Amino acid sequence: MTTDATTPALGFAPELLLRAQGIRAVLLDVDGVCTDGGIYFSAEGEALKRFHTLDGHGLKLLRQAGIVPVVISGRDSDALRRRLGTLGIEHCLLGVADKLPAAQRLLDQLGLTWRQCAAMGDDWPDLPLLARAALACAPPNAQAEVRARVHHITAAPGGAGAVRELCDLLLIAGGHYHRLLAAQLSGGSDAAAAADNATTP
Repeated sequence: MTTDATTPALGFAPELLLRAQGIRAVLLDVDGVCTDGGIYFSAEGEALKRFHTLDGHGLKLLRQAGIVPVVISGRDSDALRRRLGTLGIEHCLLGVADKLPAAQRLLDQLGLTWRQCAAMGDDWPDLPLLARAALACAPPNAQAEVRARVHHITAAPGGAGAVRELCDLLLIAGGHYHRLLAAQLSGGSDAAAAADNATTP
Protein backbone atom coordinates (compact mmCIF):
# COMPACT_ATOMS: atom_id res chain seq x y z
CA MET A 1 0.00 0.00 0.00
CA THR A 2 1.41 3.42 -0.96
CA THR A 3 0.90 6.57 1.06
CA ASP A 4 2.06 10.18 0.91
CA ALA A 5 5.76 10.14 1.83
CA THR A 6 5.14 12.79 4.47
CA THR A 7 2.21 11.03 6.12
CA PRO A 8 3.23 10.14 9.70
CA ALA A 9 3.84 6.44 10.18
CA LEU A 10 2.81 6.93 13.80
CA GLY A 11 -0.71 6.78 15.12
CA PHE A 12 -2.12 8.26 18.32
CA ALA A 13 -5.66 8.15 19.68
CA PRO A 14 -7.77 11.21 18.70
CA GLU A 15 -8.48 12.09 22.34
CA LEU A 16 -4.74 12.05 23.07
CA LEU A 17 -3.99 14.30 20.10
CA LEU A 18 -6.70 16.68 21.26
CA ARG A 19 -5.19 16.85 24.74
CA ALA A 20 -1.76 17.48 23.24
CA GLN A 21 -2.87 20.52 21.25
CA GLY A 22 -1.70 23.92 22.45
CA ILE A 23 1.30 22.59 24.37
CA ARG A 24 4.09 25.17 24.55
CA ALA A 25 6.51 23.57 27.01
CA VAL A 26 7.53 20.05 28.07
CA LEU A 27 8.81 19.26 31.57
CA LEU A 28 11.07 16.21 31.62
CA ASP A 29 12.59 14.22 34.43
CA VAL A 30 16.01 12.71 33.69
CA ASP A 31 16.64 9.39 35.47
CA GLY A 32 14.24 6.78 34.16
CA VAL A 33 12.86 9.12 31.48
CA CYS A 34 15.75 10.60 29.50
CA THR A 35 17.87 7.67 30.70
CA ASP A 36 17.16 4.05 31.58
CA GLY A 37 17.35 4.93 35.26
CA GLY A 38 20.71 3.28 35.80
CA ILE A 39 23.49 5.32 37.35
CA TYR A 40 27.05 4.16 36.81
CA PHE A 41 29.89 5.37 39.01
CA SER A 42 33.49 5.42 37.86
CA ALA A 43 36.43 4.69 40.17
CA GLU A 44 36.72 8.45 40.66
CA GLY A 45 33.08 8.62 41.75
CA GLU A 46 31.84 10.33 38.59
CA ALA A 47 28.21 9.52 37.73
CA LEU A 48 27.79 8.17 34.20
CA LYS A 49 24.46 8.15 32.37
CA ARG A 50 23.27 6.61 29.11
CA PHE A 51 21.18 8.73 26.76
CA HIS A 52 19.47 7.85 23.48
CA THR A 53 20.01 9.70 20.20
CA LEU A 54 16.36 9.32 19.17
CA ASP A 55 15.32 11.29 22.25
CA GLY A 56 17.95 13.93 21.55
CA HIS A 57 16.80 14.52 18.00
CA GLY A 58 13.17 14.66 19.12
CA LEU A 59 14.01 17.45 21.58
CA LYS A 60 15.73 19.40 18.83
CA LEU A 61 12.67 19.00 16.63
CA LEU A 62 10.54 20.38 19.46
CA ARG A 63 12.73 23.46 19.61
CA GLN A 64 12.34 23.95 15.86
CA ALA A 65 8.56 23.81 16.36
CA GLY A 66 8.69 26.47 19.08
CA ILE A 67 7.95 24.08 21.94
CA VAL A 68 10.23 24.67 24.93
CA PRO A 69 11.92 21.61 26.46
CA VAL A 70 12.56 21.93 30.18
CA VAL A 71 14.65 19.42 32.12
CA ILE A 72 13.98 19.22 35.83
CA SER A 73 15.87 16.69 37.93
CA GLY A 74 16.69 16.00 41.52
CA ARG A 75 20.22 15.14 40.42
CA ASP A 76 23.00 17.17 38.89
CA SER A 77 26.17 15.96 37.20
CA ASP A 78 28.78 17.03 34.68
CA ALA A 79 27.65 14.26 32.33
CA LEU A 80 24.08 15.55 32.39
CA ARG A 81 25.11 19.15 31.86
CA ARG A 82 27.27 18.18 28.91
CA ARG A 83 24.43 16.26 27.29
CA LEU A 84 21.95 19.09 27.76
CA GLY A 85 24.51 21.52 26.38
CA THR A 86 24.93 19.52 23.16
CA LEU A 87 21.14 19.55 22.74
CA GLY A 88 20.94 23.31 23.24
CA ILE A 89 18.42 23.02 26.06
CA GLU A 90 18.35 26.37 27.80
CA HIS A 91 16.00 25.66 30.69
CA CYS A 92 17.56 23.15 33.08
CA LEU A 93 16.52 22.89 36.72
CA LEU A 94 19.05 20.51 38.23
CA GLY A 95 19.59 19.34 41.79
CA VAL A 96 15.99 20.30 42.60
CA ALA A 97 14.55 18.43 45.57
CA ASP A 98 11.08 20.01 45.37
CA LYS A 99 10.15 20.22 41.70
CA LEU A 100 6.80 22.01 41.86
CA PRO A 101 7.89 25.47 43.09
CA ALA A 102 10.90 25.42 40.76
CA ALA A 103 8.72 24.54 37.79
CA GLN A 104 6.12 27.15 38.74
CA ARG A 105 8.75 29.89 38.90
CA LEU A 106 10.03 28.97 35.45
CA LEU A 107 6.54 28.87 33.95
CA ASP A 108 5.87 32.30 35.42
CA GLN A 109 9.08 33.58 33.81
CA LEU A 110 8.08 32.11 30.46
CA GLY A 111 4.54 33.47 30.74
CA LEU A 112 3.03 29.99 30.46
CA THR A 113 0.34 28.13 32.37
CA TRP A 114 0.01 24.47 33.27
CA ARG A 115 -2.64 24.20 30.55
CA GLN A 116 0.18 24.80 28.06
CA CYS A 117 2.49 22.17 29.54
CA ALA A 118 3.17 18.50 29.04
CA ALA A 119 5.20 16.55 31.57
CA MET A 120 6.91 13.17 31.70
CA GLY A 121 8.12 11.50 34.87
CA ASP A 122 8.61 8.08 36.37
CA ASP A 123 8.51 8.37 40.17
CA TRP A 124 6.84 10.10 43.10
CA PRO A 125 8.84 13.38 42.96
CA ASP A 126 7.31 13.93 39.51
CA LEU A 127 3.68 13.50 40.63
CA PRO A 128 3.00 17.19 41.47
CA LEU A 129 4.01 18.18 37.93
CA LEU A 130 2.11 15.34 36.29
CA ALA A 131 -1.03 16.19 38.27
CA ARG A 132 -1.03 19.76 36.94
CA ALA A 133 0.12 19.34 33.35
CA ALA A 134 -2.42 19.35 30.54
CA LEU A 135 -0.73 16.22 29.20
CA ALA A 136 0.94 13.83 31.63
CA CYS A 137 3.05 10.96 30.30
CA ALA A 138 5.22 8.21 31.73
CA PRO A 139 7.43 5.48 30.33
CA PRO A 140 6.36 1.87 30.96
CA ASN A 141 9.17 1.49 33.51
CA ALA A 142 7.59 4.17 35.73
CA GLN A 143 6.50 3.38 39.28
CA ALA A 144 2.93 2.07 39.59
CA GLU A 145 1.44 5.18 41.22
CA VAL A 146 2.80 7.28 38.37
CA ARG A 147 1.48 4.95 35.67
CA ALA A 148 -1.96 5.09 37.29
CA ARG A 149 -2.11 8.89 37.12
CA VAL A 150 -0.99 9.81 33.59
CA HIS A 151 -2.84 10.27 30.33
CA HIS A 152 -0.37 8.30 28.25
CA ILE A 153 2.18 5.55 28.84
CA THR A 154 4.70 5.35 26.02
CA ALA A 155 5.47 2.13 24.21
CA ALA A 156 9.21 2.83 24.41
CA PRO A 157 10.93 2.66 27.79
CA GLY A 158 12.82 5.46 29.47
CA GLY A 159 16.20 6.10 27.91
CA ALA A 160 15.22 4.18 24.77
CA GLY A 161 12.82 6.40 22.87
CA ALA A 162 10.14 7.36 25.41
CA VAL A 163 10.96 11.05 25.13
CA ARG A 164 10.99 10.86 21.33
CA GLU A 165 7.53 9.31 21.39
CA LEU A 166 6.24 12.25 23.41
CA CYS A 167 8.00 14.68 21.07
CA ASP A 168 6.40 13.04 18.03
CA LEU A 169 2.98 13.16 19.68
CA LEU A 170 3.32 16.89 20.31
CA LEU A 171 4.64 17.58 16.82
CA ILE A 172 1.72 15.75 15.21
CA ALA A 173 -0.86 17.38 17.51
CA GLY A 174 0.59 20.81 16.85
CA GLY A 175 0.68 20.37 13.08
CA HIS A 176 4.49 20.53 12.87
CA TYR A 177 5.36 16.91 12.08
CA HIS A 178 4.37 16.98 8.39
CA ARG A 179 6.41 20.16 7.71
CA LEU A 180 9.52 18.94 9.50
CA LEU A 181 9.37 15.53 7.85
CA ALA A 182 8.82 17.08 4.41
CA ALA A 183 11.82 19.37 4.91
CA GLN A 184 13.99 16.42 5.88
CA LEU A 185 12.86 14.36 2.92
CA SER A 186 13.40 17.22 0.47
CA GLY A 187 16.97 17.84 1.55
CA GLY A 188 16.37 21.50 0.70
CA SER A 189 17.38 24.64 2.53
CA ASP A 190 14.84 24.03 5.27
CA ALA A 191 16.30 20.58 5.86
CA ALA A 192 19.82 21.99 5.85
CA ALA A 193 18.86 24.53 8.46
CA ALA A 194 17.18 21.79 10.47
CA ALA A 195 20.32 19.67 10.23
CA ASP A 196 22.44 22.56 11.47
CA ASN A 197 20.19 22.83 14.51
CA ALA A 198 20.13 19.10 15.10
CA THR A 199 23.78 18.08 15.03
CA THR A 200 24.99 15.55 17.56
CA PRO A 201 21.59 14.15 18.49
